[in-house]
Amino acid sequence: MFLSSKGEKNKMTRSVWKGPFVEATLLKKAQAVADSGRKEVIKTWSRKSTILPQFVGLTFGVYNGNKFIPVSVTENMVGHKFGEFSPTRNFKGHSTADKKVESKPSGDKK
Repeated sequence: MFLSSKGEKNKMTRSVWKGPFVEATLLKKAQAVADSGRKEVIKTWSRKSTILPQFVGLTFGVYNGNKFIPVSVTENMVGHKFGEFSPTRNFKGHSTADKKVESKPSGDKK
């Protein structure tokens, strides 16, 4: 773990000479769908795979631990990981009992 001058944690990036990580089976499936010209969702459990330029225009079903979330790949997503676009937790907001100050009903004062 590396710390910057402000004490923030910096993530160590992947080595450049290794290249981006992509599951081999995912690459094969994407190539097959792109060659056939069909519009079908490619299911994947590989959230750690990097989105490559040849994936642009395809739709992937990325597993979030519960169901497959459809992710349509655009040019802006290239270089990111599939897991970034498939959230695993669904925040529903804080409960009303969690608030420390309750609002008092306003009464008519004349």
